[in-house]
Amino acid sequence: MAHADDRPGNGVAAAPQARADGLPGGAVAAAAPQAEAVGRVLGTQAASPLSFWVGLEPGHVLQLDDVVVTRRTVPGHGDVLIAGIVTNVEARHEGAAYDSDVFLIAGGALPAAVVETAEVRVTRVEPEVFVPPLPGAVAYRAMDADRDQALYFDVMERRVPMGLGRDGQPVYVNFDFLDGTRGAHVSISGVSGVATKTSFATFLLYSIFHSGVIGAESANTKALIFSVKGEDLLFLDHANNRLDDRASAAYARLGLPARPFTDVHVFAPPRPGDRNGVPHVSARTQGVSAFYWTLAEFCQEELLRFVFADADDERAQYTLLVGQVAARLRMNAEPSGDSGAVLIRLPDGSPGQPCRTYEDLVELIDDQLTGEGTRSVWAGAQMTLGTVNAFLRRLRSSIRPLSPVIRGDLPRGRPHSISTSDAQVSIVDLHNLPERAQRFVVGVVLRGEFARKESSGTARPLLFVVLDELNKYAPREGDSPIKEILLDVAERGRSLGVILIGAQQTASEVERRIVANCAVKVAGRLDPAEAARSEYGWLTSTARDRATIAKPGTMFVAQPEIPVPLAVNFPFPAWATRPSEAAAGPSPSATASDPFAGLAGVEDDVPPF
Repeated sequence: MAHADDRPGNGVAAAPQARADGLPGGAVAAAAPQAEAVGRVLGTQAASPLSFWVGLEPGHVLQLDDVVVTRRTVPGHGDVLIAGIVTNVEARHEGAAYDSDVFLIAGGALPAAVVETAEVRVTRVEPEVFVPPLPGAVAYRAMDADRDQALYFDVMERRVPMGLGRDGQPVYVNFDFLDGTRGAHVSISGVSGVATKTSFATFLLYSIFHSGVIGAESANTKALIFSVKGEDLLFLDHANNRLDDRASAAYARLGLPARPFTDVHVFAPPRPGDRNGVPHVSARTQGVSAFYWTLAEFCQEELLRFVFADADDERAQYTLLVGQVAARLRMNAEPSGDSGAVLIRLPDGSPGQPCRTYEDLVELIDDQLTGEGTRSVWAGAQMTLGTVNAFLRRLRSSIRPLSPVIRGDLPRGRPHSISTSDAQVSIVDLHNLPERAQRFVVGVVLRGEFARKESSGTARPLLFVVLDELNKYAPREGDSPIKEILLDVAERGRSLGVILIGAQQTASEVERRIVANCAVKVAGRLDPAEAARSEYGWLTSTARDRATIAKPGTMFVAQPEIPVPLAVNFPFPAWATRPSEAAAGPSPSATASDPFAGLAGVEDDVPPF
């Protein structure tokens, strides 16, 4: 390509210059010696303050997500930096008129030149003088201070590494948009089993805990993780025996130690039918506690409403009856014996029969709602028999799924509550529970933690809640007790220090207000039909297409400060992601010559989520 005149005043910028003070609008220092001139701003394509095209010099290459800077001298303002991210790259024959000319050109019978051009979407103009770069201006691959300035990393006072960019350099998220200072909550979307949503969520937690952004608060900052996919998340505090030297080098580039979580407590439901409260897990034997609710707690805390929390109940007409029965249980229930059983006083004042199992309690409610003399007391005079029968059908169907976690047959006084105060990371294992019981546990635990944070009166220390399958708990249509709590977390959690990290296959099926309140949005591999939905409007058209072919470990991350989503590869987990990885064994060694080596999803290093 022909070079334009580089004399000052001809609209061609000088070499990119490092900032003297590292702050926007500061003085411009000497040119960065390592800057690589890759081409010049095209004059055949219109340049604007928001986007422009670069013609590449022979022998130079730009790929998607590369950061490019150029400068223009503006009278009265001096040098203006114009920086952006490559969003499209094209190569063509210049001089060819027909498609078949490619064969003539390849055979040397027709003269033509191969031209590569790259579209750059502007991310930052500094100072903010919105003028287009002039044709012929030299474009450089952004390095060091220029790259930090182009991606706003220089103004992030508290930045959390979330992986490596396509250039092999760290990419950060501003913690101000995670801890509630200027925003909160994270939404992660992607195809199940391919998008590595849970792996990215746990890596983000690990980075927050170990990057130093929370300083002295690290010891008191907590994470609550609901695990629904086998026992893969039960070994976060075990080193991964597949972690090799390349992966360790990736952690080193991010400034993170390559080691597992250090303070983890696992909660699991009791084994069905077990009278000793043994946790229902098979691979892990230490650091596991059983959780359940006694019948007395079930009645006193009005937990009945969380029994009716699935899609069928959202469309039903017995919501009022649920509240009436729950209130009656709270007023009439008394502890009985030393096993968590309850005694329900009857309307005539008699003590009634003790309930030692959840099935006993359901049968008592059935008797009271079907008895001629007691139905009006428990259900109200206006409640129809059809509504009562519909309520009872749904209540009876809950006996089998909920009996393992609602108990009156275990000794009172033993620890059985899920608490986030015992460890930095608390994992609630739900994979052995039916879906209805999973809903119950998630709803009750979230209500308890949210109430605890409300009563504390302070947002610190923070509580991060990782919840997969968010579209199941907060669907776009209908209402439920769990959805109400999640909406409360999304809308008020920022001020209370409760930060939601939600993952789902389809963001289009999640309640809009929850997704809208997420300051950070992440997408892994997407289904083509899902990627076309409006919920992914934060993705550029090129990023949408790329998300449909993204490999495991590649995520597209949008945050408020940066107008273009960043492609990120996060490291292979340093903690075990399955029981077999927690076994003792030497780690294989390898070289770290590849800038993307050791990243999740590279070669065979694909987390099993």
